[in-house]
Amino acid sequence: MPRAIADEATIQWYPGHMARAMRRIGEDMRAIDVVVEVTDARVPLAGTNPALAKIAGNRPRILVLTREHLADPATTAAWLAYFAAHGRPAVAIDAKDRLGVARLRSALERLGSTTKRRGARAIVLGIPNAGKSTAINAIAGRNVARAEDRAGVTRSRQWFRVGDALEIMDTAGILVPRIDTPESQWKLAFVGAVPRARFDAEDVVARFHRWLVERDPNTAVPDLDTFAQSRGFVRHGTVLDTHNAAWSYMKDWSDGKFGRMTLESVPTA
Repeated sequence: MPRAIADEATIQWYPGHMARAMRRIGEDMRAIDVVVEVTDARVPLAGTNPALAKIAGNRPRILVLTREHLADPATTAAWLAYFAAHGRPAVAIDAKDRLGVARLRSALERLGSTTKRRGARAIVLGIPNAGKSTAINAIAGRNVARAEDRAGVTRSRQWFRVGDALEIMDTAGILVPRIDTPESQWKLAFVGAVPRARFDAEDVVARFHRWLVERDPNTAVPDLDTFAQSRGFVRHGTVLDTHNAAWSYMKDWSDGKFGRMTLESVPTA
């Protein structure tokens, strides 16, 4: 029986370093030719930041959907078509897939060729844990940027040279000052854009499973209690340890153990 959600907790996170980073990006943009925004392919819309698009101005932009191998492929294709129809170039990549990385490099080269400078300068923007550093490493063909599966690792700007014709700046992950809807709040927490200390994992897992059942009443993905029992998260005899089970549940989902899944559908209107 899925657990009830009595009061959904509000999930917000906008520390001081993000506000400072936003101001610094605005200053740095004067030296930038191409803007690369990175988002998790499982949250293509909630994972973008409208404020970053505003800062980019009229500069050529490309949207990179990372973790393609974890998202539903048909939904990813639909999102790419949606962005293309709205005049926004987008590429979906799995950092380990050479073809996807080659598409991204080719797109960057095309955009960079419009600059009057000898070498183009690109800035990589996105929300925390969207895969910015992973994307940079894929483009560079080597590990130049520190990449970890948690929010808030990159705190300051870093420049990386990729060949003779491109320099890339990595930046701190920046969320919107306020995540507007409860749906976006739990989805961003679920993909790791919000630090663990800022939300209740049990609440987020419950919201995810309710969302899933609403779309597929016959889903094989277990609720938290069933997962806890099957994985042996039990203490004091028969009491379920749902706190630790929730973190394990989220990790299993993030690792793709529940199948490829996208948390947002393309708008129909």
